[in-house]
Amino acid sequence: MSIPKLKKIKSEKKYHDLNLIDEYAWVDQPNILEVLKDANKLDPEVKNYIKANNNITDQYFDDVKNLQKNLFKEIKSKIKLDDTSLKFKDKKYYYWVKTEAKGNYGKRIRQLIDGSKPEEVFFDGDLEKKNYGSEYFGLGSVSTSHCDDLMAYSLDLKGSEYYTIYLRDLRTGKNKQDVIENTSGGITWSLDSKSFFYSKLDKFHRPRKIYKHIIGHPVKEDELIFEEKDDTFTCNISLTSDEKFFIISTSDHITTEEYFFQSNNLKIKPVLFKKRKKDTRYSIDSWKGYFYIHTNEDARDYKVLRCKTDQINKLETFIPAKKETVIGGLDFLDNYILRGEKSDAIPKLFVRNIKTNKEEEIKISDEAIGVPGASLMQKDTNTTKIRVSWESMATPGKIFEYDILTKEKKLVKETEIPSGHDPNKYVVERIKAKSHDGRMIPISLVRLKNTKQDAKSKVLLYAYGAYKHSISPSFSASRFCLIDRGITFAIAHIRGGGDLGDAWHEEGKKKLKRNTFLDYIACANHLIEQRYTYKGGICFYGGSAGGLTGGAVANMAPELFFSMLLLVPFVDTMTTMLNEKLPLTPAEWELWGNPIKDKDYFEYILSYAPYNNLGKKDYPSMLITTSLFDNRVLYSEPIKYIAKLRDIKTDNNAQLLKCKMKAAGHGGMSGRDNAITELAEEYSFILKSAKILK
Repeated sequence: MSIPKLKKIKSEKKYHDLNLIDEYAWVDQPNILEVLKDANKLDPEVKNYIKANNNITDQYFDDVKNLQKNLFKEIKSKIKLDDTSLKFKDKKYYYWVKTEAKGNYGKRIRQLIDGSKPEEVFFDGDLEKKNYGSEYFGLGSVSTSHCDDLMAYSLDLKGSEYYTIYLRDLRTGKNKQDVIENTSGGITWSLDSKSFFYSKLDKFHRPRKIYKHIIGHPVKEDELIFEEKDDTFTCNISLTSDEKFFIISTSDHITTEEYFFQSNNLKIKPVLFKKRKKDTRYSIDSWKGYFYIHTNEDARDYKVLRCKTDQINKLETFIPAKKETVIGGLDFLDNYILRGEKSDAIPKLFVRNIKTNKEEEIKISDEAIGVPGASLMQKDTNTTKIRVSWESMATPGKIFEYDILTKEKKLVKETEIPSGHDPNKYVVERIKAKSHDGRMIPISLVRLKNTKQDAKSKVLLYAYGAYKHSISPSFSASRFCLIDRGITFAIAHIRGGGDLGDAWHEEGKKKLKRNTFLDYIACANHLIEQRYTYKGGICFYGGSAGGLTGGAVANMAPELFFSMLLLVPFVDTMTTMLNEKLPLTPAEWELWGNPIKDKDYFEYILSYAPYNNLGKKDYPSMLITTSLFDNRVLYSEPIKYIAKLRDIKTDNNAQLLKCKMKAAGHGGMSGRDNAITELAEEYSFILKSAKILK
């Protein structure tokens, strides 16, 4: 197998009197954002390098092609291909979604509540994809107007998240001339159904302007109703629960500012609710004459305030902060308020009687660890009935119709596994690892009940650890392709994420970012000490910012792993944080620090950035993926990383790069079968590396 080489051109730049040397800096071509729209602008040498790498990756998988086919069939056999969601009762119609065995994108269906007409498919994803003739079919929004006669929808046909909005008359089934390009994909209808709001992307792919489009009018006449001046902030618009107000939210990763205006106003003049204050987040909703404010001001894990809508300066505490408990947002019924909270990475649901102000927990399952959920089942909020759900790492999802008043619950839908699934064959556990500074890091895991803790099994240890994103201990049928072959599936709830609240996030960002990686290593070592596995028996699995975690721990403790999957990984952290013209960079400085302005941040990022810290040592087998059209983590990062890794490593293991040159996004190719194909390939890599080929 001939390993391709990428040419080296020494680049040396000075920052804060420090030299940054990069022999592959030329891959970060100046017009790299243009490649997201037109792959023909890709540097020819990089293109050839990608093709050569894709070829050797294909060669690597030659001997497991049958395994991949079997995994594809196995994964697909665990999915009910012909499936129908529960119906939502709107004002005039029931709305629901249906998938079919032959399709990949599903159908959106509705029927008049009185049953006077047959059900109608008002959006067929497979038919739309065929009509647009695109390999990639990224659906942003499908939004019906309040009068139910119009539908606006947004599509990304390359994977680069530039969405075009189209408009269709549902009475005729024909599209109107209204077409709006380069949007973020969101669509919010006015109550009179004569217009809708959307956000426009600027030249750096940031949504910083909100426009109002009047149906039938030229796009160039669209009214600009809000513009964010700060490059680090982006904005969006939504409608409150009672449909009395539109809310404009503008934010970076740590600070929020919101404006509101009445939904029936003909002349729009947004009113500031509360001026932005660094590191303070809030969101507002309205219900029955009150604004409800979900905020972290003086409450790191949130509280809920409220005020009358005409007295926004007279705030009162509605739900106080709780120690080491994350307070969630609210859903409203006429007489009840639903909310969630989370402590020790375990979520719970509560319902409050508005009249008595008494609150109680909704108990759905006797399982200690799992994911509860609640949703409204109809537009009319004068009801005592809702839908509640439950799933765990071993138990497929169940949805119940629940009566708040009588506490009766009726099973109305259960996730079916056509090939069969017995939850009793598995054990779900929650254990904790002590990190370097004494913090106890939760680990959620599922394994075969008959697996012995004899330090001989292999473990897939998944992690993310950024953006305050929590990884739920939820059900995934496909994981059992690995679990049933003796691999334990575990989640490391490491800092940087939000599993244990805001402090958990704060302790894994900026100058505390190394905690994220040390937490992961502590979890891996704890699994070894507790004899779930052995040194060298762990597979790292993570993507995007999780790929940064994987790249960092590969440099710090490569001996722990037999295999690593770095999916669209953020591995060239320094280069990206030094380029303020990239789509996400300015807003990201609140997470990683600004190395352009601050020498300390420059040195700190340089101390862990995976690309800059590759060393002369043995690395485990790796599968690294990327896409030419990914605007979140540019293709240049994994390409530079694999080239430098091969230059410097001392092992003979297979480190592979797979770059999608056809339309694909940050989450891979579009469509159900494509997603299963990618997953089967990833699993085959894990199993081949683990020498489990049955």
